[in-house]
Amino acid sequence: MSWFKRTPEGPRKAVASTVPDGLWIKCNKCGQILYRKEVEKNLEVCPQCRFHMRINSRRYRDILFDAGSFVELGQNLVSRDFLGFMDTEPYAQRLAAATRKTGLNDAVLTGSGRILGLPVAAALMDFTHFGGSVGSVVGEKIALAIRHAIAEHQPLLILSASGGMRMQEGTLSLMQMAKTSALLTKLAEQRLPFVSLLTDPTTGGTSASFAMLGDVILAEPGALVGFAGPRVIKQTIGEDLPEGFQRAEFLLEHGFVDQVVPRAELKATLHRLFCHLLNQEPASLAPLDEDESPSE
Repeated sequence: MSWFKRTPEGPRKAVASTVPDGLWIKCNKCGQILYRKEVEKNLEVCPQCRFHMRINSRRYRDILFDAGSFVELGQNLVSRDFLGFMDTEPYAQRLAAATRKTGLNDAVLTGSGRILGLPVAAALMDFTHFGGSVGSVVGEKIALAIRHAIAEHQPLLILSASGGMRMQEGTLSLMQMAKTSALLTKLAEQRLPFVSLLTDPTTGGTSASFAMLGDVILAEPGALVGFAGPRVIKQTIGEDLPEGFQRAEFLLEHGFVDQVVPRAELKATLHRLFCHLLNQEPASLAPLDEDESPSE
């Protein structure tokens, strides 16, 4: 009964939590509090509502490519402040801060690896670095991946996660739209397949160029895909937009996307697609062990 008695010690002192920081995370869609390790095991997909959380390029590399097979290309390329651009702080300082935060020199990871044994050239964009914006280095690294695909006669995967072109580089960033699109034409001339994978978000000049030029266009569930944002479009046309406008499922229904693929199925889907487009026999896929399967 002494538990219910007040003590004359004054205000209660806060008891230090014994729960380590970062042990739990909150789903941005359903609001459920989730055990972080369970979410990581589930490939950063909410086990309650299936919301696909944003992940970085390294995580996509580990999910999509066979362990230890990915060889990076162009990792030493670094953007320059050609224009001496200044807003609230110099562009050079923004670049340095983004590199310290992410450990990446720019907003794309390029290279070549194996997807269930099949060699594939890839450019995996990273929204955590400068909002995945496309500047001169991002465009050059994507071009490097395309050239590698042509030289090694490999299929190409470009995973988009981008806010569009990088305004701090002006026309130099806009040039990357034409540059990458022209090289994709050369890839097509070699009859090499290109699969574009749209993740959340894929917007601006990225969606207006290479992201929508794939022989097959896949998207993750719920991914935001479009040029301008919904608010800008609504203000421009003066009308309410349909529910789910610019989400992957809406684009699938209207023919802009070929298939919406859950993250857990991406690797097997990409392997089958590339094998089909290359007229090769896909690898026989053994079922995952129970402890390896993403939780439902």
